[in-house]
Order: sequence, then C-alpha cells, then structure tokens
Amino acid sequence: MKNFKKYIFVFSIFLSLGFGGVFAQEKDKNLPKANEEYAQNKFVDAEANYRISGSKFPNRTVSPYNLGNAIYKQNQPAEAKYAYAKALKSAKTRPQKHKAFHNLGNVFMKEKNYTEAVEAYKNALRNDPTDEETRYNYALAKKMLKENPPKDNKKDKDKKDKDKDKKDKDKKDKDKDKKDKDKDKKDGDKDKKDDKGDKDKKNNEKPEDNGKPKPTPGGISPQRLQSLLDAVNNEEKKIQDKVNAQKVKGKPTKTEKDW
Repeated sequence: MKNFKKYIFVFSIFLSLGFGGVFAQEKDKNLPKANEEYAQNKFVDAEANYRISGSKFPNRTVSPYNLGNAIYKQNQPAEAKYAYAKALKSAKTRPQKHKAFHNLGNVFMKEKNYTEAVEAYKNALRNDPTDEETRYNYALAKKMLKENPPKDNKKDKDKKDKDKDKKDKDKKDKDKDKKDKDKDKKDGDKDKKDDKGDKDKKNNEKPEDNGKPKPTPGGISPQRLQSLLDAVNNEEKKIQDKVNAQKVKGKPTKTEKDW
C-alpha cells in the first residue's frame, strides 16, 4: 500500500511539472492572457482563451497543447486527450511531440487504460529518451498493465452478441404472443358483433304484406291455405250430396195397395 501511494505521489508531482511549461509563443493576444490565467489556476478562463487562440491559429501546436492542460486541470481527461491529439498533428519538433505524448499517457493512466498509456509513454521516450520522469511513468504503466490485463474483448463481444440474440428472440416471441392474443380477441369481438347483428336483425324484422302473417315455406299464407281447405271441403260435400242423391234415385219404390 505504501508503494502504491508512492507511485501516485510521484506521478502527481510530475503532472504538475509537466503542465507548468508552455511552448514558445508568437504574437497572439489571447495566448499570453490564457497563460496568465492558467498560472493563476483560472482554468476555465484559460480554456476559453486557448480555444480562441486555436481558432485564430489552427496550425499551431501550442494552443491545443495548453488547452489540453487547462481541460485536464478541470478533471476532464477524456476531453483533454482530443486536444493533445490535435497538438500532435501539428507538432513539428521532437520536444513538442515528447510533451504531448507524455501528457497523453497521463490521461490514459487516469482512465486506467494502461495499454494505451504504455504506448503513449513509449512514443514520448522515442522523442526524448533522456527524460527520467517519462521513463518512470512508462515503467509504472507497464506494471499496472501486468497487474490489470485487458479483458478478452472477443469473449465479451460473443457474450454480448448471445445476450442480444436471446433478448431479440424473447422480444419476437412476446410480440408473436401479443399478436395472437390480439387476433383471438379481435375474432371474439367479431363473433360477438355478428351474433348481436343477427339478433338485432331478427328483432328488427317486420311482418310482410303490411302486417299480414308471413307465408309458409310452400309460399301459401295460412289464410289462403284455410280458404283452399274450405273450398275443397265444400266440393267434397257437393260431390257427396250428389252421390247420395243418385243412390236415392236408383232405389226401387215400394207401392202400397190401398185397401
């Protein structure tokens, strides 16, 4: 634990020394003002002026480098590394590259990205192999990387893909079940609606022929059928009467003798 505190203490002191220096300046009203504000720990004001300076002189290295320092002092390492990366693009001298790579390594150390920190410090040493503080931080980054090896990204990716596939499948199954339920409900509502419609239709049916009874399946109304039956009965009665009359006519008549 004591050794770990020692690492952090030396690392922090080196950060302060590293951020204290700035590059050589040309005529730029905002850059000197920003450097003054930085020296007074007015990092927000310094950041604003560094940004203005960088917009006016986009090909210079000093503004983005010092901008990265001001942002880092505000505990925004993720944003600071973009400023250092921009400084590296325009850096032309080895000292400039050394400082930018060194501070970039500090950012990665703060983010616990020890793999990138090792590479940044290695590049810093390539531009200035004599800097003992960079060498120390390089050794510290390698130690931390050994103690905290990166995870197997492929396994993590495969696991995430499997989890995603499972979630997608579960979602599809749920959506299908919901659609089936909605369809069943819709069909049930339709059946109820049809039943209700049939019932309403039956209730709303009106007698045909202005209130007269509906015709029988044979097409003859009950009244008409009764009339036909009565007529048939009358005809049968007439025929029967005629037959009876013929019988009476053909019967021999008994002649009584008068005494």
